[in-house]
Amino acid sequence: MNDTVDVRVAAARFDRSGAAEDEALAEDERKRVLTEFPLQEWPTLPLERYALGLDLSGSLMTYCRLMEFGVPRLGSIKGGSAAKHIMYRHNSGEWRLAAPLRNLQQQDAWAQLRGQYVQAFEAAAAGDFEALDDLDVLRFGAALVTKSLATYFPEHFLPVYSSDHLRRFLTLLGAAPERDAPTWRLNRKLRELVRSRPEFEAWTGHQVMHFLYQDFDPRPRQRTIWKIAPGERGRLWQDCLEGAFICVAWDEVGDLGQYQSDSELKQALDVAGPDNTGGSLSTARRLLAFRDLEAGDRVVANRGVSEILATGTVTGGYRFDPDRSQFQHLVPVHWDTSHAQVLAKPQHGWRSTFAKVDPERFAKFTARRAGSAATGSSPNGAQPLELPEEVQGVLDALQRKGQVILHGPPGTGKTRLALNVALALGGRADAITADSAPRAEALADVLTGERVRLVTFHPSYGYEDFVEGFKPDLAAVGPGLTLALSDGLFHTLCQAAAAQPERTFLLVIDEINRGDLPRIFGELITLLEMDKRGLPVTLPISKRSFSVPPNLRIIGTMNTADRSTSHLDAAIRRRFAFLPVAPDPDAVSGTVGPLDLAAFFESLNTRITRHLDADHQIGHAYLLCASGPIATEGELAAAFHHEVIPLLEDYCLGRADLLHQILGRLVDADTGRPSLMTPQDLVAALATEFTSGEPGPDA
Repeated sequence: MNDTVDVRVAAARFDRSGAAEDEALAEDERKRVLTEFPLQEWPTLPLERYALGLDLSGSLMTYCRLMEFGVPRLGSIKGGSAAKHIMYRHNSGEWRLAAPLRNLQQQDAWAQLRGQYVQAFEAAAAGDFEALDDLDVLRFGAALVTKSLATYFPEHFLPVYSSDHLRRFLTLLGAAPERDAPTWRLNRKLRELVRSRPEFEAWTGHQVMHFLYQDFDPRPRQRTIWKIAPGERGRLWQDCLEGAFICVAWDEVGDLGQYQSDSELKQALDVAGPDNTGGSLSTARRLLAFRDLEAGDRVVANRGVSEILATGTVTGGYRFDPDRSQFQHLVPVHWDTSHAQVLAKPQHGWRSTFAKVDPERFAKFTARRAGSAATGSSPNGAQPLELPEEVQGVLDALQRKGQVILHGPPGTGKTRLALNVALALGGRADAITADSAPRAEALADVLTGERVRLVTFHPSYGYEDFVEGFKPDLAAVGPGLTLALSDGLFHTLCQAAAAQPERTFLLVIDEINRGDLPRIFGELITLLEMDKRGLPVTLPISKRSFSVPPNLRIIGTMNTADRSTSHLDAAIRRRFAFLPVAPDPDAVSGTVGPLDLAAFFESLNTRITRHLDADHQIGHAYLLCASGPIATEGELAAAFHHEVIPLLEDYCLGRADLLHQILGRLVDADTGRPSLMTPQDLVAALATEFTSGEPGPDA
């Protein structure tokens, strides 16, 4: 992406005329903003003409509503919560204000915010762009402010408003983005850089924006694909098809844009009541994922667990339509009904409104149409394979920091994720979503190659195993014990990486917190920092010069529930990026008799969090078998009695009362002994205890 030759080549083949129609429509949208909100009226603009949340019927087109939803061709600022508008009225009636305004009444806050808008517009008109950086309140809505500046002053700004995207594009064109620069300054820098390059001579800002997103889109290459049911048994499908959208319920919580976090939305679901699965954190997260769908994302509409109605491509951002009688949350979608089909095997995780769809499975669904091909690549690498979002996230963190620790409760798939990254770096991304046997074969190939190593730390693992040390020479002859200097795993891998600087090498350390890290890494901990890669040190044992090459990456995994070892010390911690790997209810979507497996899983973890802490939750792996979520009463009984209960008993340290608070009627309140019952009765008991909506023993 940093190859400027590629930019020149791509610019030469880009068809600028293809953006002409969209550019004309964008100019019409710009004129609408200037007509409805002329610059000269901003000094006296009333709050009710600016803020979201003042008119729930949607009949009043406020400035914020217009800029987010009414003028999409001027560039998108959709996604996330309404906090990007700096101040708005929450559905509860409360005013939500950015930090500098929080001690003010709404009219006083608006006067200050409006004043800074006016100052920004005056500064842009005068060409005094440095003055923009002094407007502290506007930094809390940088995307909206930058879009406003680009709308009123298109000659000075480009229609690109994401700080992350601007930084990626600047890097693409060979510039180093300022670390603390506000979005509008990054935008100006990108514009200046574009204007200085001959390949963009006579290009409009709109053409530049289209080109950058078409050829160098900085968004994740593979986002989550969602299955979304259009009502019970697909009863709203015709409405969705004709209206070119997908819709979901939970109308009582109002516009999803007003919620800044999953926990805030969960509280609203609690109030909404049990009919809307109130209190479900996974429901809150899925609704926010629905809200944040972006143009180009893929979705599947289903009826039941065996029928695909269509696949779709998202064409715009979420909107809340209070004028609809029901299912008021909408996302525009272009539907392709040629992929409609009845599946040979039921998808048990499709009983709920939302479910994640594996990219490989989606490729098979869409390959139904004649002439279409599934995305992906063979091991021969004919086409680059799009990586799962979580794998790409780890790779991005490794690129930035050099080393990553994946942390979370046991059973959340930390080691599997680390090995998936190893597959990607080892050129076997095709095996990430493969079945067990071919995946294991690919992993064996990668781990026995020269670029990836896997090690598990334990209390007796030391510096001599990792870096260097004297060990018995088994090949020596003669009486007595002969010691020889031996290179450790890390030393050997660093030497191999230094010999091939153009390739990335990876060390995966499983259970990293079970080792004595200061002793294992020794003086080399300093060399892990990216700005110290390549610096030589003298090893204390051999007196040899040694350095950590820039092309070496490290992934560690650690169970947050493991209290048998001390916490990582500060020197280790600040040199790693920490990525949480949380329990995933979507991974266990399905039913066993009357038991909703995902609902049971989430309810159990909610109790564990309440009475222990989040670090002691159980991971989804406890409810998985080789082919996916457990599906029979026998499998569930075995997992519950042989894995879940022993783990919880260990966590509760013999406290019968604590175990009873977590498992309720499934254990004797006095003795803490689990109740014995048949697998069929256990399923019914779990459904009653955890998914019936009845309060637990601690309620």
